[in-house]
Amino acid sequence: MAAKKTILCRVVFIYFGVGFLGAGIIGKAVYTQIHDGAELKKQQAEISESDIIIEPIRGDILASDGRVLATSVPYYEIRMDTRSGGLTDEIFNANIDSLAFYLSKIPGKKSADAYKQAIVKAREQKNRYFAVCTKVDYIQLKKIKRYPIFRLGGNKGGLIIISDDKREQPHAGLAGRTIGYLTKDPFGNFPGLEGAYDGFLRGTQGVRMMQRLPGGVYMPVSGGNSVEPVEGGDVVSTIDVDIQDVAETSLRKCLIKHNAHHGSAVVMEVATGEVKAIVNLGKSGGGYAELYNYALGEAVEPGSTFKLMSYMVALEDRLIQMTDSVNNGNGEVFYHGKKVHDDYRTETLGWLSVEKAFAVSSNVSVTKIIDKHYKGKEKKFVDRLYSMNLNNKLNLDLNGEGEPNIKYPDNKTWSGLTLTQMTYGYEVLLAPIHTLTFYNAVANNGKMVKPRFVKELRRHGALEEQKDVEVIKSSIASSATIRTVKQMMEAVVTYGTAKRIKTDLYKIAGKTGTAQIANEKYGYTRDKQHYASFVGYFPADRPKYSCIVTVYAPIQNGTGGGVVAAPVFREISDKIFAADPYMSETLKPAKKGMMTDIPFSKSGAYTDLLYVLDELNIPVKEGAAKTEWVSATGGEKALQIEKRIINKKSVPNVVDMGLKDALFLLEECGLQVSVRGRGRIVSQSLAAGSELVKNRTIVLEMSQE
Repeated sequence: MAAKKTILCRVVFIYFGVGFLGAGIIGKAVYTQIHDGAELKKQQAEISESDIIIEPIRGDILASDGRVLATSVPYYEIRMDTRSGGLTDEIFNANIDSLAFYLSKIPGKKSADAYKQAIVKAREQKNRYFAVCTKVDYIQLKKIKRYPIFRLGGNKGGLIIISDDKREQPHAGLAGRTIGYLTKDPFGNFPGLEGAYDGFLRGTQGVRMMQRLPGGVYMPVSGGNSVEPVEGGDVVSTIDVDIQDVAETSLRKCLIKHNAHHGSAVVMEVATGEVKAIVNLGKSGGGYAELYNYALGEAVEPGSTFKLMSYMVALEDRLIQMTDSVNNGNGEVFYHGKKVHDDYRTETLGWLSVEKAFAVSSNVSVTKIIDKHYKGKEKKFVDRLYSMNLNNKLNLDLNGEGEPNIKYPDNKTWSGLTLTQMTYGYEVLLAPIHTLTFYNAVANNGKMVKPRFVKELRRHGALEEQKDVEVIKSSIASSATIRTVKQMMEAVVTYGTAKRIKTDLYKIAGKTGTAQIANEKYGYTRDKQHYASFVGYFPADRPKYSCIVTVYAPIQNGTGGGVVAAPVFREISDKIFAADPYMSETLKPAKKGMMTDIPFSKSGAYTDLLYVLDELNIPVKEGAAKTEWVSATGGEKALQIEKRIINKKSVPNVVDMGLKDALFLLEECGLQVSVRGRGRIVSQSLAAGSELVKNRTIVLEMSQE
C-alpha cells in the first residue's frame, strides 16, 4: 500500500511538473510573439533579404562605318546542386548515364565516363555547387537545358546557371591596343578606348531587393526597393577597318622581311585629325602581335624626320631660302671634336641647294646652316621650336602618351654639341604620333589639329555627343614657309632618299628618317641598331591622308628609312588611293594592252605559273631552261622566271611559294606541315637543304600580299 502511494505521488508530481513546464513554454511563446515579434521579424528579414547589384550591359566600340570592333558576348557557367530537394536517388540513378553522355558532346569538354564519375562523387560528398562546365555560349546553353536531369529545372534537376559577359573583338585583334581590353579587377588600368571611355561604356549598375530561399535561391521581394540598370553607350571610333587591315598587313610583312623588333604605322585624315588606322606590332612567340602602343608611348630620338623642323625654324626667321646653297665639301664636318658626316654618296658632296640638301637628307648641310645662324643664339632656335608646339603633349583621349622632350639651353644636360645634334633628330624625344601631328599640320596648310580616335558617343542608336575637330594651333608657321617645305618634301620622293616610292599615279610628300639607337650602357659605340621611319602625306597636291611608319631595330635586308619604312608607306597609300574615289578619280587609264606595273607573283610549278601569266597577258622573261619548279621576281617590263632546284633528299626551299605548291612538295618528302598566317610563305622553320627526317614538323610562316 505504501508503495502505491509513493508511485502515485511521483506520477502526480511529474504530471504537474510537465504541465507547468508546458504552460511556461506556451506563455513565453505568446509573450515573445506579442512583445518581441516585430523586432524578430525585422532581424529575420535582414538576414534573408539583401540588395543584389545588377550589372548593366556594356556598350560596343564601333568602327567609323558602324562595324563592331569590341562587344560583350554572354557566356555561361553551368553548376549543379547535386543534393537539390527534388533530385531523388531514383531520378539521379536513372538519368546520370544519359546526362554524362550528352555533356561529353560539348566541344572541348570531358568524356562521358569522366563526367559521370565527377558528378557521382560530388553527390556522395553532398556538393551543392558543383562546377559542371564553363565558357558555354548561348546556343550550347539552350541544349544543356534540355539534357536529362537538367530539363527538370533548378529544384528537381539541380541546374544552376551563372551568366558572365566576355569582351570579344570580332576582327581578331585589329587595332587591339587602341581598342583596349578589360581586366577582372574593376579598378584595373584598362588601356585604349575601353579605358578612356570606361564610364560611358560601363553604364550604371542597378540594385534589386532579393530574398534568399532554402537551397540558396534568390527571388525578388514584392514591393522592395529596386533601381534598374542603365545600359552602357556605344563609342563610334574613327578607325576604318579596311585601312587598318591594309596598314597592319603591310607593316607585318615589313617586320618579317627585316626581322625587326617592333614597329608602328598610323594613318590620319589631314583636315580632321581622325586616326583611320593605328598599328603597333612587336615580336611575340615567333610572330608579331599588338603588345604595346608604340605609336603613342614610345618617345625616341626621331632622326632625320626632325630636319623638317630645323629648316622651318630658319625659314621662319628668314635666314635662308630654298635656293640658297651650302658647301658640304667632302661630306663631313667636326663640332667640338665630334664628326658629323653623310653617307659619302656623290649627291651629298660639294655645293648643295637647301632643297637638295633636304631631299638627300644631308646631316652636314643642316648642321652647318643651323650652327651658322644660331650658334650663341640657341634660345632663339629652341623658342621657335616651342612656338610650333613641339614641346607639349597632345593630351590625347588614350592613356600612355609619351612625353616630348625638346631641351632648353638652361638644361643641365645641354652641351656644346646639343644644338647641332638636335638639327638632325638627336638629343630630342618625340613619339611617332607627335611627329605625325606636326607633318599633318604642314599638309593642312599650317593648321595643327589634335589626333582623334572617337567620332561620336551613342546610346540606343541615338547620338549623344559629337566629337568635333579640335585645333591645337591655327598656324605653326607662315604660309610662305609652309609652301616652301611642301616643295622640299615632294623633292624627297621625286629625286631624294625616298625616290624608290615615287609613283606616276599621284604625288607623295614626306621625309625619311634613320636614327642610331643609343645603347643604355655603351651609347652609340656598340651593338649598333637603327630606328627607321618615313612620315608624309598624299596626294601631295591636295592632301587627304598623312601617315607615319616606324620600324625599330631592323637587322636584315637594310636598315634605313628609305629602304625599310618608305615602302610600307607606299603600299598603304597605294591601296588607299585605289579604293578612295576622292583620289582615284584623277587616275588616267592606261593605253590598251599596256602593262603599267608588273605585278607580284608567287614562285611555284612552272607549267601552272606560265598558264596563269599567259591568261593575264603578263610578259615573261625566262632566265633559265624550263624546269618543273621556278622562282618568280618582278621586273620593270616583264616578270623574271629563274630555275629553282628542288632536291627531294633534303628539306626543300618553299619560301615565296603559295601554300598549295609547298604542301605538295613537303608532304611528298614525308614532312608534317604546320601553317601560320596566309598569303605567300616568307619563312620555314627547317632550313632549306638541311637533313630530311620523315614525319618531322615544319612550320611555315606566311604573309598576306
